[in-house]
Amino acid sequence: MSVKAERDRPSAIVRIAKPYNSEKIERQVISILRSGKFVQGEIARDFEAELARYIGCKNVVTVNSGTAALHVAITALKLAKGNRSDVITTPLSFAATANSVFHSGCKPVFVDVDEETFNIDPSLVKEKINGNTLAVEPVDVYGLPADLEPLRNIAGSKGVAVVEDAAEAIGASYHGKKVGSISTLSCFSTYATKNLHTGEGGFVTTDDDLLAEKIRLIRNQGQASKYNQMVMGYNFRMLEICAAIGIDQIPHLDEMNAKRRANVLYMKEKLGSLDCLSFQRVDDANGDAWYMFTLMLDEKRAGISRDGLVSKLRERGIEADVSWPTPIHLQPYYRETFGYKKGDFPVAERICEKVFQLPIQPYLTESELERVSNTTKDILHK
Repeated sequence: MSVKAERDRPSAIVRIAKPYNSEKIERQVISILRSGKFVQGEIARDFEAELARYIGCKNVVTVNSGTAALHVAITALKLAKGNRSDVITTPLSFAATANSVFHSGCKPVFVDVDEETFNIDPSLVKEKINGNTLAVEPVDVYGLPADLEPLRNIAGSKGVAVVEDAAEAIGASYHGKKVGSISTLSCFSTYATKNLHTGEGGFVTTDDDLLAEKIRLIRNQGQASKYNQMVMGYNFRMLEICAAIGIDQIPHLDEMNAKRRANVLYMKEKLGSLDCLSFQRVDDANGDAWYMFTLMLDEKRAGISRDGLVSKLRERGIEADVSWPTPIHLQPYYRETFGYKKGDFPVAERICEKVFQLPIQPYLTESELERVSNTTKDILHK
């Protein structure tokens, strides 16, 4: 490494995510390891009960990933309404949103998103819904709840369920109610970067006791009791260690999300004057979980590409990210298998070409926040 490169290398990286940890978690993990009881036991049941209290729903079923949460939710619906198979969803998401539909024996039907909120457009859902529609699957993009009231009304008028992909929205609220207490089924991820994490994992919430029971069967090889298989199932059980990591975070979650919100306000104040930047529209900042602080770059005004900006930020120790650079329908598998092409969902495509994220996680110091904003402005001014 040259002397100049060594001098210019940042002394520390400002991370976009930092997993929660505590001495209590470490003690609990050691206790579990010593106990020899590792899978879907008492701690996982306690975790489910605490999540249900926090969210305000009747049932929480933990699983081993957010993808598994979507898979078991749609599969449970399919068991209940086997004559339907279409799931209306958005192309602006991680591929797991659509992959889980296929894994459940159903077909994803994409519709475009709102230009400003990035969430699924209810008016387009209304156009697509029909007698073969099993569910509407909105995504709470970057932690911002989808427009759930019109979606529930549209779906309910046709006897269709809403399976909410709330992977990024733990702690978010919509019209005063916690996400997870509104839709027919809500599916969360507790992957290591999420606002509440278990290292890897996820859970489903529902007020429907029959659906909850089906989901419990499906996650445990379809067994009602040991070696008593009632339906086709999978091994989607949560590890006790994962539950122990998650349960200690619940009392702190609202405080951590409030810190994210405060960090977003700081960043908007510092960067809002740059005419080459715009932000995801959030009408209720207190309702957003702020999993990601998402900006859009006007490359012509900025004089730099989105990817070029992200690369320069990373070179200077700011862990900027692009989530997601390609909508689901333009992923190679979906293009090759189903013939999707550029222009099919133009709003989602435009967003994916411009969007990027800056760190706002709750453990950032004031000097780190200042460094993020100043570095971004410095690059764009040049």
